[in-house]
Amino acid sequence: MYYMALTTNELFSRIKPSQIREFDELFRSVEGCIPMTIGEPDFDMPENVKQAAIKAIEDNASHYAHTSGEIGVRKAVSAFLEKQYDLHYDPETEIVMTVGATEGLFAAAFGLLNPGDQVIIPSPYFPLYSYAVELNRGECILVDTSDTGFLMTPELLHKTMAENKNVKAIFLNYPSNPTGATYTKEELTALADAIKQYDIFVLSDEIYSEITYGEKHTSIATLLRDRTILFQGASKAFAMTGWRVGVLAADAKWMKTLFLAHQQLVTTGVTVSNRAAEEAFRNSAPDVEKMRSEYEKRRNILVPALQEAGFEVPALKGAFYAFAKIPSKFGTDDKAFCREIGMNAKVGMLPGSIFGPGGEGYVRMSYALSTDMVAEAAERLKTYIASK
Repeated sequence: MYYMALTTNELFSRIKPSQIREFDELFRSVEGCIPMTIGEPDFDMPENVKQAAIKAIEDNASHYAHTSGEIGVRKAVSAFLEKQYDLHYDPETEIVMTVGATEGLFAAAFGLLNPGDQVIIPSPYFPLYSYAVELNRGECILVDTSDTGFLMTPELLHKTMAENKNVKAIFLNYPSNPTGATYTKEELTALADAIKQYDIFVLSDEIYSEITYGEKHTSIATLLRDRTILFQGASKAFAMTGWRVGVLAADAKWMKTLFLAHQQLVTTGVTVSNRAAEEAFRNSAPDVEKMRSEYEKRRNILVPALQEAGFEVPALKGAFYAFAKIPSKFGTDDKAFCREIGMNAKVGMLPGSIFGPGGEGYVRMSYALSTDMVAEAAERLKTYIASK
């Protein structure tokens, strides 16, 4: 008789449960703690989007959508990308609606990577990127950007490419989660010119593109369309995190394979969510601007308070995160610092080290909370740190 030891996929032995969720659950269990842990808009989705979802239910939109997503929402996304970022994608062949940007990231890694392919990931970074690479048998090349304003530079790219011989792609995320950093058009152009010198894909997560403070967002797809895989979605801009609407856009020659990867992962997205997202992408610009403006006000409350308390705060040009260096008197153990602050000052934040090299000694705070809660958290931090 043949016996085989029962085992699971060895790749998952490298994956840890989300430390973001771990710290979030810890601080939510502390009575009165203000949780600045999760990157979720505190706003409700726009009323017109809600009504579109209700109508979809009343119209019995409970059947399968097209695998790429309903054509109405793909046309709406195409028009949105053209209007906002001067990007031109054919809704029939170059746009796929995914189940959140997360599924889009995994579909891209699934469709592009062969075993041993290397992917450059500027760090600090959102942990999902490395998981998508590793679970598709690729290798992550983490590049510390803490000395370059948390941005990938041409110099860092050239150095990394010289040291690694199997690079297939580079991940970019801007505005960045966790750092709030983003590229100017000039910085992005210089980076694109450097990337052009190599045969690599650009996996560009621009989910926070509608939340910038100052210069308007420029998509790297306007500079490197033929090799960029673009990730977008409804979660952050339209406060629709629970509706799981992501966007995958790429040149048709790549989308043929990415479509197949997506199809095997989920078959199709959610029809009602597609209908709601169509309305969001077409008609919710005023709501997006109101939310963006509120985030900017909160940033302008939080940053001076952090600086007064002794944190070093790099420029926060987008998204809704403050990535701040811990005051020197507390040392560099960011996990211990977060636990101390959470339990005593009752402000929940995330240790920067869970976001990779360059994040050690920093904390990430989400200011996607009410203005009053952000102001209260700022006061608690100032008071507690001054008492030490």
